[in-house]
Amino acid sequence: MSADYSHLSSAILEQCFGKVVQAVADCLFSATTRTLGQITSATKLSRKEVAFALTVLVKFRLVDFAASKANPFLAEYALRREDVLCLLRYPRYVHLVQTKYGNVGASISEELINSGSDTATGILLKCLAENENKAESPESYRNTFLEMITDHYIIKRPELLVGDDQDENVPKFETNECDFFRHPNIDLQLLAKIQKGEATLAEARDSHMVWNLNHDRFHQDFRDTIMVDAIERKLGENAAECFRFILKIMYNTTDPWERKLSNQITFVEIKQAIERKSNNLDLMKYLDQYISLLTEDSLGFFRRVGDMGGGVYVVDMEHAFESLAFACVECVITERFGSKAARIFRVIRCKKYIEQEDLQKEAMIPSKEAKSLAYNLFQEQFIHVKIIKKPGGGSNGPAKAFYLFQVREKDTVRMLLDASYKSLYNTIERSNFEKNEHKGLIEKSQRLDSIVEAMKERGETDEYIAEIVETFTPPECEILNKVKNRIKTLSKAELTLDDTIFLLQMYQHHCTTLPTGIRKFK
Repeated sequence: MSADYSHLSSAILEQCFGKVVQAVADCLFSATTRTLGQITSATKLSRKEVAFALTVLVKFRLVDFAASKANPFLAEYALRREDVLCLLRYPRYVHLVQTKYGNVGASISEELINSGSDTATGILLKCLAENENKAESPESYRNTFLEMITDHYIIKRPELLVGDDQDENVPKFETNECDFFRHPNIDLQLLAKIQKGEATLAEARDSHMVWNLNHDRFHQDFRDTIMVDAIERKLGENAAECFRFILKIMYNTTDPWERKLSNQITFVEIKQAIERKSNNLDLMKYLDQYISLLTEDSLGFFRRVGDMGGGVYVVDMEHAFESLAFACVECVITERFGSKAARIFRVIRCKKYIEQEDLQKEAMIPSKEAKSLAYNLFQEQFIHVKIIKKPGGGSNGPAKAFYLFQVREKDTVRMLLDASYKSLYNTIERSNFEKNEHKGLIEKSQRLDSIVEAMKERGETDEYIAEIVETFTPPECEILNKVKNRIKTLSKAELTLDDTIFLLQMYQHHCTTLPTGIRKFK
C-alpha cells in the first residue's frame, strides 16, 4: 500500500472513530502483524485504550487476529487495509438497500453499520426501538432481514469454537462457507417479551450467530451498474437491459469475482430468461440484433466464442474494465492538458511503441506542440520512454539510440490511483478544516434552527419568530452560506473521487494479478 493510501486511511479512521482508534490502526498499517504489547509500546497509549480500540476495529471487521506462531497463547493483530475505504461507501450501501428493500431494509442496514456486527435479534430490537417505520410489524423486519441474507447483502461471521482450553488460548473461529448465508432462527414471541422486559437478549436462539454487511456483494452491484450504464450511454436502454439479463445468467455458473472471463452463456439461455422476466417487446423482437450490437461494440464487454445453440458467448471482464479505466484516464488527461494531449496518449497506446517524429504525423499535431504535450505527459508519468541502443558501424563507433514513447498501462493506473487517494485525503482534510474553522457559526445556526422549530410547534406568532431569526446577522448568514456551499462541493468531490477509485480498483482486480483483497465471501 502506498503512503497516500496510508494518509487517507488514517483520515477516514479519525473521522469515524476518533484519535485513539486512528493511532492503533496507523500502528498496524505500518506492520504486517503486531501483538497487544507491541501496539501499546509503539503508540504510547495505555493497555486499556489499545484493547478498546482493537475491540472496535475487530467489531467493524477492520482487524483480524490469530495466535502467534512463536507463542500460541499470544494474539497477533493485522489490519484489513483494503476495507478501510469501505467506511466512506456506507451511505451508498444504505441507498442501494433502500432502493431494493424500502425503508425497512435501510433501517436494518443503518443499524448494522452503526453496530459493526451484531446478532439478528439484537439488530431487529434496535430497529424496532428506533420506531421510524411505525406501520411496519416485527414480522416484516424479520422477513426483510432473511431476504437480505438470501441475496447475500448480509453475511454471517465465523463462529467461535468453544473447547476445554479456550480460556487459556487465543479464541479460534470456525469458517464454513456453507453457513455464511444460513438463516438464523428468529423468535418473534421472544422478541416481543424482550421489548416488554420479560426476557433478556441472552435467551435468543441465535445469540451465537453474528452478522455484518457483505461489502463484496455491494461492490458487485456497483461494478454491474458501471458496465450497464456504459452500455446504456453508448447503445441505448434496450441493449443495457439485455446486458443486465446476461449478467444475471452469468452469476448462476460463474464466480462473481472471476478475474478474466465468465463461463460460457448460450443464446438460448439469454432468450429464455428475457422471455420469462422481461416485458420489453422490442427487446424480445430484436434480441439477435441487440446481441450482435453488444458483441461487435468496441468496448468488448461481450464476445462470441462458438456457434452451438444459436451462439455461445462470454462476458470479458478484463477487456471491459481495461476500456472503462482508460476512458477515465483519457478524461483526466483531457481535463489537465487538453484534447490534443488525449489524442497523443491514444496514439501511443494504440501503436505500443512510437518515435517522436512518427508521433506528430500520426496525431496530426504540429511538431512543436506535439513535443511540448508529450513532454508534459512524460513528466506526469502518463507515458514512458523506452531506449533501444544499436551499436555503431565501426568497432569503436558511437552507439545509436532510439527513444520510443510507450504507455505502461498498469503503472499509469497505479499512478492515477495514488493521485486519487491523495486528492480524496486533501478533500477530507479541507472539509474538516472548514467545519472546525467555522464551528461556532455552524453550532449557532443549528441552535437557532432548533429554537425556531420548537417555537413553530408551540404556535408562536410569525412576527416573534422573525425577531428570533434576525439575531443571526446578515454578514453571519453570508459567511455561513459560503461555508455550506464549500462543504457541499467538497462532499460531491468525495463521491466523484470514490467512483474513480472504485473503477481503477476494478481494473486492478480484472486486468492484473495484483492482490486486491476481493474474495467471493469474506
